[in-house]
Amino acid sequence: MQRILITGTNGLLGQKLVYLLLERNKTTASQFQITATSRGENRLMNKKGYQYLDLDITNADEVARVFTLVKPHIIINTAAMTNVDQCEKERKACDAINVEAVAHQLSALEKLQHAEKNYKPHFIHLSTDFVFDGKAGPYSEADQPNPISYYGHSKYKADLLVQESAVKWAIVRTIIVYGVVDNMSRSNLVLWAKSALQKGEKINVINDQFRAPTLAEDLAEGCMLIADKKATGIFNISGRDTYSILDLVYQVADFWQLDKSLIQVVSSDTLNQPAKRPPRTGFKLDKAIDILGYQPKSFREGLMIVDKQLKALEKNG
Repeated sequence: MQRILITGTNGLLGQKLVYLLLERNKTTASQFQITATSRGENRLMNKKGYQYLDLDITNADEVARVFTLVKPHIIINTAAMTNVDQCEKERKACDAINVEAVAHQLSALEKLQHAEKNYKPHFIHLSTDFVFDGKAGPYSEADQPNPISYYGHSKYKADLLVQESAVKWAIVRTIIVYGVVDNMSRSNLVLWAKSALQKGEKINVINDQFRAPTLAEDLAEGCMLIADKKATGIFNISGRDTYSILDLVYQVADFWQLDKSLIQVVSSDTLNQPAKRPPRTGFKLDKAIDILGYQPKSFREGLMIVDKQLKALEKNG
């Protein structure tokens, strides 16, 4: 049985990975022994079928203790500080979570690997389109990063640590992840736009940044395709189509038949955000499609899944 450890399972991707693995354990013979980790209490509604450990990945001793206890064959590191402006202002905290915590995990795995000859862990690390400057999207895995925000710099530093490590690794780069989580304390672009427009609130939406929105279920599936195929290297895992943020929000409004006149079009300059954003990213997905068999859903298909999950939450809530 393969032991799999996921960091950041209170977050959107972490939750989707746990649920995907639980579903697979029901239907396949090659079962996973799942360890979910995050800081504080477990926020997933379903608490059966896996073990949950409270883990502060910024604490090297804690990481070493948990990794030694579990000896995971597969590690998927989804934990990160992703608020771009917060990273710009709180650089020490950003480095602690996005860079140093990755070093702690790699160090713990390298020590275990050295101590036990037959132990060969596979470290799958989540990265971002923000490692690029956004001047020439869509990007392939071979394109040279050039981050323009502290968040982007922190994620690129972590990417380099992973690439230089002695453990088997894969880096998953993704873009604007959206979806529905248990105990919805955090939002994402789709849920924010839907919620604000439903309340009749006016929202400022930028028209000069372009992204490929990624359904959280697709991203979880991409991570598991890498694990299944024992794939190594960098993989772009995102939505297939790139849109302006404005077009994304218009599509959200159209899908739920909300009032588009509440959407006020602005340029990035008017927002005075502390961190710079890359103007145009988007990814070339050929490598993930050809090597992994990755098949992302369209944005509309993703919205249909979100709608179904929101209705189920309302019904059960």
